[in-house]
Amino acid sequence: MDAKNDRLKSILDKKKDEYALQLSQLVAIDTHVLGHGIDGGLEQKGQEYLIKLFEQMNADSIVKDFPSEEILEKSLNLYNEGNLGHNYDGRFNVYATFKGNGGKSIMFNGHIDTMPAGDVNKWNTPPHEPIIKNGKMYGLGVCDMKGGLMAPIMAVDLLKEAGIELPGDVIITSVIDEEGGGNGSIIAAMNGQKADGVVVCEPTNLELVIAHMGFIFFKIEIEGLAVHSGMKWVGVSAIEKAVKIMNAIDELEHKWLMQHKHILLPGPSSNVGVINGGVAGSTVADYCCFKTCVHYLPGSMNHEKVVKEYTGAIYRACEGDDWLKDHKPRVSIYQAGGPFEMEKDHEFVKSFERAYGSAEGKEIKIVGSPSGCDARVWKNIAKCPTVQFGPGSPSQCHAINEFIDMEQYFKSILIYANLILEWCQG
Repeated sequence: MDAKNDRLKSILDKKKDEYALQLSQLVAIDTHVLGHGIDGGLEQKGQEYLIKLFEQMNADSIVKDFPSEEILEKSLNLYNEGNLGHNYDGRFNVYATFKGNGGKSIMFNGHIDTMPAGDVNKWNTPPHEPIIKNGKMYGLGVCDMKGGLMAPIMAVDLLKEAGIELPGDVIITSVIDEEGGGNGSIIAAMNGQKADGVVVCEPTNLELVIAHMGFIFFKIEIEGLAVHSGMKWVGVSAIEKAVKIMNAIDELEHKWLMQHKHILLPGPSSNVGVINGGVAGSTVADYCCFKTCVHYLPGSMNHEKVVKEYTGAIYRACEGDDWLKDHKPRVSIYQAGGPFEMEKDHEFVKSFERAYGSAEGKEIKIVGSPSGCDARVWKNIAKCPTVQFGPGSPSQCHAINEFIDMEQYFKSILIYANLILEWCQG
């Protein structure tokens, strides 16, 4: 492996400009989602660019996969995964397979969609005119996650340039609508995409993520009774009742923190991220709505348990209130994703450790992530051994003046190439 790694390093040094150009061309294409995918997305041109690249690389198969509401409904019923009602006009996944010599297969998964740029006046350079300064490439989506999507493609090219045959099939899945809750990977997994090992190439600062939190977004709507504020005692403030319910949720969060621990992850949490209610300071509010996001741990917690305990805490708080006991709030879920955990002693993890050691000459740091990603889909729905690893800092996701450290991008290409050899021929 060391001799092959040295040859790969030598060729990588010669091809860095080409690999940087491929990334910059992809970043230059606007592929942002609209309304978190509900209103659609602009991924088509980015996917077409990748199809042409796969054709130039002589991929053995290239597949377009168009989303279906029916499949998402099935996933939602079976796995509590799927976000319904999104517009998929002109949107599709792309899967490319490079055939190997019969060894184990490996999939590299990444999403082509980005969040919108936000206020472009706050960007130092135009979001879709990527530029490299001080060893960093700037541009919308370069870190989240076009760098991670392009790096394994370039790893396949690197192996071919080195004259090294692929020991097993290498599959690249470029999915849409990840920023809308992961529908692209859900569609891919439900439609049978899988491999003997899966790498989700989200940015991890070149650390190996083997666990992440699950998440559930709740919407709580409270009814009140509007009157003039001068006669407040005659009415019922939905805002004040909302505060009472929030306090009950805070107590549940404290209980969870005492009960649930994980060696790689922070404790479970509930965050009130949005609150709306009332029409004027002179009117007692007859309606209040707040939205929360719960992050929960793998193992000791699951979707059903969290929903039961969360709604239970809300409705118990209502029983001791003269108004709320007869005017229960409406609790709904508008997005959710399960937790993810990969066994640390699994051979795929061990193989990744060896590949990283060959490329970097040191041990990889194994961590957990407080935020979710598509790793959960490949582990929980497709039932594949799965890890998360990619170039770039998670702090750059959805950030103004987003950038990726180019040295991390190049290192990830070499690490992925070593992983293909290590895992597929093992």
